[in-house]
Amino acid sequence: MKIVNALKGRDVDGKGIWFYIKRDKELYLMLLLPIIFVALFKIAPMFGTIVAFKDYKIAKGFWDSDWVGFQVFLDIFAKRDFARAIKNSLLLNVSDLILSFSAPIILSLLLNEIKSVKMKRINQTLLYLPHFLSWVIIGAIAYQLLSLGNGLINNIIDSLGGTRIPFLQADNNWLISYLAIGVWQSMGWGTIIYLASMSAINPELYEAAIVDGAGRWRKMWNVTLPGIRVTIVTLLIMNLGRVMGGSFERIYALANKATTEYTTTIEVLVYRWGIEGGNFSRATALGLFQAVIGLALVILADRIAKKLGEDGLL
Repeated sequence: MKIVNALKGRDVDGKGIWFYIKRDKELYLMLLLPIIFVALFKIAPMFGTIVAFKDYKIAKGFWDSDWVGFQVFLDIFAKRDFARAIKNSLLLNVSDLILSFSAPIILSLLLNEIKSVKMKRINQTLLYLPHFLSWVIIGAIAYQLLSLGNGLINNIIDSLGGTRIPFLQADNNWLISYLAIGVWQSMGWGTIIYLASMSAINPELYEAAIVDGAGRWRKMWNVTLPGIRVTIVTLLIMNLGRVMGGSFERIYALANKATTEYTTTIEVLVYRWGIEGGNFSRATALGLFQAVIGLALVILADRIAKKLGEDGLL
């Protein structure tokens, strides 16, 4: 009977899929909108990757443009800007991964130690706010605070008799400012998942640690961190897929003509070649290359995590 039900698409009670659709129709209707969004903006655009293998001309159209195979990829690999973009993407994104990934963990550990519920909520709200600001606004605030000529911080330094610091007008200083601003913008929002994971830790583990004489730091190290280890590993694997990508808006909002050493990344090249230069084949090929490398990094990290005894993603 179980085999017959399975062949008919029924469960062990003999109920078909339409029974559950009718029963939970409100939930499926709520699910319909994100499915349409993914289909239109995530799956459908994948057919456009064919442009990476064509000498795409707007006048000829999508299907009538000439096939060139992997020639577009060979062309972009030979470009000097490509090697520079790879180097800068790795530098910015690996540095950002180290800082912006660890900061929410540390912050969530500290927030978890706040006993006052009201104070914890106030701190969380204030820390979440930067996430909802666009990078255009954040960039404007950064230049108002850190500008060399009339930035608030440099004005304070100058009034105290110090020397003005080119936070955003020197390449190395720009890199440090870029990373610091990214940590500030993302660390509050990143604590949400970790705090939710911490709330699922069995309180008896903390009670047992107190009986054994553990203080706050020992409880963090021996109870809290192991309790959120699966969450940390999962998010780390997912973030590794963005190592070759990064945020175009973030770089574009903080870039200026005085700092050009680190601002050429893969995302910026896609914009320059595709939107500004009109070379859609080259931009698509570069984006496809970036996506494939990101997928390979996620799969590799997942395999390594499983070798180390973690659950992984796949």
